[in-house]
Amino acid sequence: MSGPKNVAQHVLARLAEWGVHRYYGYPGDGIGGIFTALPERDDAEFVQVRHEETAAFAACADVKYGGSPIGCCVVTSGPGAVHALNGLYDAKLDHQPVVALVGHTAQTAQGGGYYQELDLGALLSDVTGYLAEVKDPSQVRHVVDRACRTALADRTVTAIILPSDVLEHDAVVDPPDAHGYYHTSAVPSSAITTPPESALDAAAAVLNAGEKVAILAGAGALGASTELTEVANALGAGMATALLGKGVVDERSPWITGAIGLLGTTASWHLMRECDTLLIVGSTMPYTEYYPAPGQARAVQIDVDGARCGIRYDTEVNLTGDAGATLAALLPRLAHHGDAWRAQVEHWTSAWDDYSRQRAHAHTSALNPELVVRELSDRLPDDALLAVDCGTATSWYARDVTLHGTQYGSLSGTLLSMGGGMPYAIAAKNAHPDRPVVALIGDGAMQMNGINELVTVQRYWQQWTDPRFVVLVLSNDDLSYVSWETRGMLGAPPDPQSQAVPDVPYAQWAMLLGLDGIELREREHIGAVWDRALAADRPFVVDAKVDKDIPLVPPHVTIQQALNTARSQLAGDSDALSIIANGVKETVGAKARSVLGLAPKE
Repeated sequence: MSGPKNVAQHVLARLAEWGVHRYYGYPGDGIGGIFTALPERDDAEFVQVRHEETAAFAACADVKYGGSPIGCCVVTSGPGAVHALNGLYDAKLDHQPVVALVGHTAQTAQGGGYYQELDLGALLSDVTGYLAEVKDPSQVRHVVDRACRTALADRTVTAIILPSDVLEHDAVVDPPDAHGYYHTSAVPSSAITTPPESALDAAAAVLNAGEKVAILAGAGALGASTELTEVANALGAGMATALLGKGVVDERSPWITGAIGLLGTTASWHLMRECDTLLIVGSTMPYTEYYPAPGQARAVQIDVDGARCGIRYDTEVNLTGDAGATLAALLPRLAHHGDAWRAQVEHWTSAWDDYSRQRAHAHTSALNPELVVRELSDRLPDDALLAVDCGTATSWYARDVTLHGTQYGSLSGTLLSMGGGMPYAIAAKNAHPDRPVVALIGDGAMQMNGINELVTVQRYWQQWTDPRFVVLVLSNDDLSYVSWETRGMLGAPPDPQSQAVPDVPYAQWAMLLGLDGIELREREHIGAVWDRALAADRPFVVDAKVDKDIPLVPPHVTIQQALNTARSQLAGDSDALSIIANGVKETVGAKARSVLGLAPKE
C-alpha cells in the first residue's frame, strides 16, 4: 500500500514496524478513524470482541501465548477506556507489553463537557508506564515509538490517546528538521542478558555450599526449561512453581513438587520449609509464609528486573539478567550435589500425587470437580493451550493438571481477576489457530462475560485451522471460592443472597449459537464426554454439574483457618453436613487410602 495519508493510517503503519499486527477491540466514534484505516492494511487483523475489558485481557494474553511481541487493544473514548482498565491492569501486574489505542473527544470540543468526555490522562495514569496524547500529526512517530519501546523494555502497559478529529488530519511521516521535533527509531532496544562474572561467582558459591537446595520458578523462567533442568540436576534440587510458572519444566518429572502457595501442594510446602538454600528464578510469589522461614535458607534470585529481587525473601545474591542466559552462565560454576536430598523431594512428590489422586476419586454429592479436571489432564493433546479463570477453577488447574511437552496454560495471575478465562482462550486461539484450546471457567465467571464471548467464538471459529475450542464450565450455582474464603478467613457462613448464582444451561446456549456442548452429571460419563469434546469439529461447551462443597484445603492449614472454618459451620452454614461429609472423604479418607497404598475408588 502507499504511504499513510492521515494520522490514523500513520499510527497503524508505525505500529506495524514494531510488529503489531493484531488488534482487539470494539468500535466507537471516538476511535472511528482507526477502524476506518484498519481494513486498508493487508498485515492487520482485527478481532471484534463483545466488550472492551475482553479486548484488553486478550491483548495481554496474546503476548503470553506467543502470538504477538506487543499486545494491542483499540477502545473508544470515555466508557470504552473505563471498560478496558481491568484488562490493562492485568497486563501491568503480570508485566506484559501492551499498547492501548484510546479514542478521545475532538480537540475542538474538549473542556466543554462534551458527551463521553473524561480526563483520560488522570484515568490512565496509574496503569501506564508511558502515556501521551497526540495533538499534532508530527507527534505520531515519536509517540508510537516511545510507547512501543517502553512497553517492551519495561514489560508494561502504555497508552496513546487519539482525539477523534486529529485522526483525520494529514499525516506527517517525516517531521521537519527543526527545533521542537523528534526523529526517532522503530528498532527495539537490546535485551538484558547475563550478570557480571563476579556476581555469577558469588551466586555459585552460595548454591554450592547448600546441601538441600530448592528452586522456585515463576513466569520469568518460561522459555528456560532446558537451563532450569540442567541447573536443578547439577544441584540435586527440587523445584516448585508459582502459578504463572506452571509447566516451565515437564511436570511429570518426579523432582517437580508442583504449585506453591495457598493453591499449592504439600510437597512444595515441605520443599520450602526443609531446604537450606533457595534459588528464585523469575518469581515474586507474594505469599511469604510459603517461603522458607526467615533465616532458614541462604538465597539467590534471578530476575530480568533488578527491582523485583529481594522483595519476598532475604536474598544474599541478586542476579539481574535473562533467566535462560543467566542459568546457562551459572551452570559451569556449579558443583554436583548428591542424591539424598532429591530422593527426599521425590518421596514428598509421590506422596502428594497419591493423595491428590485419592482426593479426585472420592465420591461426592454431585460431580467431584477434581476428577473432572484430572480426567481432562490425562487426555490433553501434547500441544494443547489452556486458559484458566480465577476461582475454584484455578485451584483444580494448579493441583490436578499436569503440563508437559509444548502444553501451556495461563491466567490473570497477579490481578487474579474473574472474567479473564474466555478472553485468554480467544487470544490463545488467535495466536495459534492450529492448536487445541481448553478453557477452565467457573459458572460465576461464565456469567460475568463468558456467555457473551461465546458469540465471539461463534463469529470466528470457522477461520481456525483446528476447530477444537473446549470450554469447561464448573457449574455449582455458587461463587464457591469466595464462599470458602468467607468460611476460612472470616469464620462466617456464606450468604446465599450474595454467593448463589443462577443455574444457566451453558451447553444449550452453545448449541443455540451453532456450536456444540453437553451437560455432564454422571461420574461414569466423564471420560467419554472429554473424548467427545476433544474430538469435536467445532467449539464445545462441557457444562459439568460439580459439587460446591469440596473443601479447598491449603497445603498447610493454620490453627486460625481451622477454627474459622469450624466456627462457620457452627454459625449455621446451610451446607454444613455436605461440607463435613466431603471433607472426610477428600481429606481424611483420601489421606488414609494414600498411606495404605489402596487403589482409588472408582
